[in-house]
Amino acid sequence: MTSAAEQRAAAGEGAGRGGRPTTATSGARRPAPLTATAWPGAPTPLGASFRPGPDGTAGTNFALWAAGAEVVTLCLFDDDGRETRVRLTELTQEIWHGFVPGVRPGRRYGYRVAGRWDPWTGARWNPAKLLLDPYARAVDGEFTLPAEVYGHVRDWPEQHVADTVRDERDSAPFVPKGVVVHDEDDWSDDRPPGTPWADSVVYELHVRGFTKRHPGVPEELRGTYAGLAHPAAVEHLVTLGVTAVELLPVHQFAHEDHLLRRGLRNYWGYNSIGYFAPHAAYAAAGTAGGQVGEFKRMVRALHAAGIEVILDVVYNHTAEAGELGPTLSLKGIDNRGYYRLQADARRYADFTGCGNTLHVVQPQVLRLITDSLRYWVTEMGVDGFRFDLAAALARTAYDVDMLAPFLAVLAQDPVLRRVKLVAEPWDVGPGGYQVGAFPPQWTEWNDRYRDAVRDFWRGALPDLRDLGYRLSGSSDLYARGGRRPYASVNFITAHDGFTLRDLVSYERKHNEANGEQGRDGSDDNRSWNCGAEGETDDEQIRALRRRQLRNLLSTLLLSTGVPMLVAGDELGRTQRGNNNAYCQDNETGWLDWSLLAEPGWRALFELTSRLIALRRRHPVLRRDTYFSGHARPPDGLPDLAWFTARGEEMTEADWYAPAASLGMYVSGHGIPGRDERGAPVLDDSFLTVLHAGDRPVPFVLPGPPWAERYEVVVDTSREDQVAAPGTAHRAGTAITVPERAVLLLRVR
Repeated sequence: MTSAAEQRAAAGEGAGRGGRPTTATSGARRPAPLTATAWPGAPTPLGASFRPGPDGTAGTNFALWAAGAEVVTLCLFDDDGRETRVRLTELTQEIWHGFVPGVRPGRRYGYRVAGRWDPWTGARWNPAKLLLDPYARAVDGEFTLPAEVYGHVRDWPEQHVADTVRDERDSAPFVPKGVVVHDEDDWSDDRPPGTPWADSVVYELHVRGFTKRHPGVPEELRGTYAGLAHPAAVEHLVTLGVTAVELLPVHQFAHEDHLLRRGLRNYWGYNSIGYFAPHAAYAAAGTAGGQVGEFKRMVRALHAAGIEVILDVVYNHTAEAGELGPTLSLKGIDNRGYYRLQADARRYADFTGCGNTLHVVQPQVLRLITDSLRYWVTEMGVDGFRFDLAAALARTAYDVDMLAPFLAVLAQDPVLRRVKLVAEPWDVGPGGYQVGAFPPQWTEWNDRYRDAVRDFWRGALPDLRDLGYRLSGSSDLYARGGRRPYASVNFITAHDGFTLRDLVSYERKHNEANGEQGRDGSDDNRSWNCGAEGETDDEQIRALRRRQLRNLLSTLLLSTGVPMLVAGDELGRTQRGNNNAYCQDNETGWLDWSLLAEPGWRALFELTSRLIALRRRHPVLRRDTYFSGHARPPDGLPDLAWFTARGEEMTEADWYAPAASLGMYVSGHGIPGRDERGAPVLDDSFLTVLHAGDRPVPFVLPGPPWAERYEVVVDTSREDQVAAPGTAHRAGTAITVPERAVLLLRVR
């Protein structure tokens, strides 16, 4: 073993504590920067704020939290890239600030922050590195990660101590800059839909991937916020009937070095570096601040169509990775203040699998996150957030704690407590799996639903107990503490994993294009390829796959809870078996709109739209309270009952026995609560029959008092005609349920 002292000595001359190592210097000599002086300004708000100065002079106030810094220098850049340095001399409650007259919107800027270089205690200040303002409202440029943007010498021959060797080269020519933005939009013409959770149908989409190949969107707008706001894109969402789009990350993000080295890019965007800035590459209006207004116009267009906007946000880690990662922003501003460090402070605590974890218990980090959230609600108009690896945000000193400061702050914040909050309720650290544990105002991604439904339809569910809970709202997970069925976001697929079509076409991942030798992506897909791996010309297999898609979508949209669809699943999108397409910014990740021209896939879209419309019309299919199973007036029947194929109510033994068939009866006469005018909520009653077996099965329809007759509403065994209008069956008689099918029957 090498001692710590020997490791430091190996780092080169001057690489000890607080030392100044001998390193490579930049080759080309650049013009000396200009200098200017700042007025005192104010410590609030943080970021760059264009406003009149003390004598009415227009300018911008700059404020940066950097508690441990010794010197903070604001760097302004003109259109030619010439740098002007302005030293901030005012320090108020750990915030460095100054007002610079004449700096107007559109001006690019960054910071240089000086302090000790002492990686062994977590101190990584390096004034050679230009840093992005954490509060920048817009970012101009793209992170390409050459060696100059690393605070340490990235290519130091002894990699085990490379992070201790400070790199003296100027990173300014190689990094994006913040942009001063001033927008006086008062949102007076915006009408947020305010859709209740129980009425919501969420549609997860990627701004770029959804519009990149859309034939109705003008070419110059494809892949942008403006493209998503275009009537052709909005029309699809409205026709489908979804109530909210959940956008994959739109915070400014950076591409990882290992991807850039392989000629790939981060497509999904779970690598944030600017929590206030819309990702510049998605803007058709340019990157000099125009992306802010373009994003707002997109939100308005979606609101006008009755569609809410939920952002997938990544506050658990940043693009700066671990000790061998680049120095882009927080790491160079105050590494110890922003990140969780291990006992060996050279190393980062990593509960995210991405190299670092934000230290949310620290007040300034909590402020950064909550300021960002409030900004996106009050200034950008969004309606809610889905928190990536939310358990990491609920960690205190080490463990996940549902009384953690982050959760407590959101619970009492007058702005944030009224928006939609969705947790991905796990992280990769010990004790990180927290499904069902989040506080009452939270809704959660329910992976237990995903697994149970996948297993049922591939014939791998050992009994029906888990499926019964999932179909009826997962009361076993969420009924505590006053939570409602809409605490469960039901999903079968998400961006991470197989598409729905691939789920029935592949039994193993095919991630060769990612260049990671199959190490990436889950091996637990719970998929079934229906008899052939991948695409096939066998029409029987193709027809079976389309039927399975109809079964899966019908199950999702007839279950109690909030359904979430993934963009393109309703029209048969495929990623050719890639279950981790995070780096596939190409046809693999983009939607193929030509599928709508194919009859089989058009029929799938029409079925999905029809099921969403049924859900919207019938409150019994989207209950906001749990079923009781008890008899209720006026007919004295329970609000929920389960039936075997014999037409008999299920016994406890039936729940524990292997079975491929299940009947779920929901009563429209037992819905608690009243409508907006105070009248009782009354609806039709329905019987849903799910049969995952590979042979037809006789199913006895429950007789009186459950029903006199039943009318078929949906039959997934039919592709050409998803419903059979007028088809009715007498109660108490046996009908033949085709193999692998869902029947929805209205009670008469």
